Order: sequence, then structure tokens, then C-alpha cells
Amino acid sequence: MREYELTLIVQPEITDEGITGVCERLDGILEKHGSHRLFYDDMGKRRLSYAIRKFQKGHYLTLFFLDEGKAVHELERSLKLDDSILRYLTVLANPDVKDIEARKTEAAELERIRAEKAAERAAREAEEAAREAEEAARQAAEAAASGEAAGSEAPAAGAAPDVAGGAPSSEGGDEPSLDSDDQEREA
Repeated sequence: MREYELTLIVQPEITDEGITGVCERLDGILEKHGSHRLFYDDMGKRRLSYAIRKFQKGHYLTLFFLDEGKAVHELERSLKLDDSILRYLTVLANPDVKDIEARKTEAAELERIRAEKAAERAAREAEEAAREAEEAARQAAEAAASGEAAGSEAPAAGAAPDVAGGAPSSEGGDEPSLDSDDQEREA
């Protein structure tokens, strides 16, 4: 048996359910050919080094599996026909896996560790989001409080420029004076 790595980039707007559907379809192809799926490495959304079909980001997945080489062509054909897949690459990681069961247990352990790290990362992100929401709420409350204080002072401050001569008055403070020629024309 040989070990393969199949890395694929999925369009960034595809939902988690859509990505799960792609993974299930790949698993079905592997089962049909008698291959053994080891695990998926979900690297998440990342920025692409260049635009692919006008996408700047992509969702990266890597499928590790054991096969004799029969399923590779079918997997690539399926990915080529799927419009949600931007790119894919299949690499022969190990040309001769001697102990298949040991490799499966090793892969299960790696998958468990990655799941724990993903759970920790999700908890950390949730904490950060909660802190950011709390900070935004606090800032909004402060802005509302300062807005109320400024709102109660606004009429008094708005009246001051009128009294102080900020607005044109009929006394002619800001208006140009009419000289005698202009007064004669108006009369």
C-alpha cells in the first residue's frame, strides 16, 4: 500500500455543510476502491498568493489516505468536475507502507490531537469575540452617555453664537454698508 496526500482548495464562500459534502463524496470514492482514509487536515481559510477564478481566499483541506493507486484518478476526475474546487494536488507521501494498522492508529492519534487543538482555538476565538463584543457595548454605552450630556448642552451652546453675533443681524454688522450712490439707486 502507498500513502497519498490530496490537498484541495475550496471556494471560500462554500459553507461547512458543503465542505462536509465534498469530504463525504471523496470518502465514498475511497470506499468504492477499497482504500483506507487516514484523516483530513482542515487548515481553514487562507489568503491565496494569487487570484484563482477571481477569489483572493480559499479553504484548504488535505486528505491523507492509503491506496494501491487505483482511486487517485477517480478522485482527481471528481474534483476536476466540481466547480467549488479551485485547485487540487495529489502527492505520493510514502511509496511503501508496511504496517497498515500501525499507520491507521498513528493517524487516529494525530486526528485526535488536531481536534483538541481546533477545540482550543475555537474556545480562544469565542473568548476574543466575547471580549470584543463587551468592549464594543461598553464604548457604545460611553458614546450614548456622552451624547446625552452633549445633547443637553447643545441648545445652550447653539444659542451662544446667535447672541455673540455669530449669525448675521439686521444691524449691519457683517453686511457691507451702502454708500451714498447705492442708497440713491435703491430709492
